[in-house]
Amino acid sequence: MGLPLQVMTLDEFLAWENAQPDKHEFYRGEVFAMTGGRRSHGRVLLSLGRRLMEQVDGSGCQVFVDSMKVQVANDTILYPDVFVTCDAADLATDMIFRAPKLVIEVLSPSTQAYDRSQKFALYRRLDSLQEYVLVDPETRRIESFRRHPEGFWVLHDMSQDEAMLLPCIDGRVSLALVFEGLDPPA
Repeated sequence: MGLPLQVMTLDEFLAWENAQPDKHEFYRGEVFAMTGGRRSHGRVLLSLGRRLMEQVDGSGCQVFVDSMKVQVANDTILYPDVFVTCDAADLATDMIFRAPKLVIEVLSPSTQAYDRSQKFALYRRLDSLQEYVLVDPETRRIESFRRHPEGFWVLHDMSQDEAMLLPCIDGRVSLALVFEGLDPPA
């Protein structure tokens, strides 16, 4: 997250954001511009979206990629890279989602620290969230934080595994398919 562009209320932000050509996140009255992604980021997003749609087909859940707003609280609007929701209100909304059960962030050098720390802390405010996954196209690392029934989060490093397991949606995606179309890591 960079320097804030301006300060406004949530309603002011939503009215303003809907008229903008670019995406912006909102946190405690401050507006932050989103940066564009690299080719590897886009490839992983599309691959994850496609594979997850196959996983949830017929389950009553839906997958959304890249340009949908998630309201974490009255003071926070974020744009997850990929998320899955099964919530009836979410499945009926056109613009703002409030109950994802799975959020995936595809890391980039400029957002990695934010996605691992502050953004994860913000997402943990969602009672619906069961799993937060970080995918790094550069290093081929996949780390999942899963909510334990007692409320704490447990790290599952799947970087050396054959597949990315997503138990919150009974999902499994081969790592080869997650990173399909990317150059081999350096």
